[in-house]
Amino acid sequence: VQLVESGGGSVQAGGSLRLSCAASGYDFRRYCMGWFRQAPGKEREAVAVIDSDGKTNYAHSVQGRFAISADNAKNTLYLQMNNLKSEDTAMYYCATRNYVAGCLVVPDSPTPPLFGYWGQGTQVTVSS
Repeated sequence: VQLVESGGGSVQAGGSLRLSCAASGYDFRRYCMGWFRQAPGKEREAVAVIDSDGKTNYAHSVQGRFAISADNAKNTLYLQMNNLKSEDTAMYYCATRNYVAGCLVVPDSPTPPLFGYWGQGTQVTVSS
């Protein structure tokens, strides 16, 4: 399984970016995919998740600003980020696992998420 993120960059506060995560090497019938981020000196946090039924959930800090989506035909996960803030600055990672159970609670759970496959990350920097 290989996950490759792209789309990161530098943007001013209030701007937008669209992250992509190209997946290969698997054909999960049932899955949970997510975007996570980690800022320097901080723990990794879940940003948004989507399951194979198309259900989504978001961290409170990004609700109304970010949108996660998946194109199954292209095996690609997306994260549309609007109205970016300086506190969104972080390395962003995508991850996947081959089961749905517990997917939607990931952004709200204090326990580390159990995902078997991770990308290398893409940097997002927001300047104020």
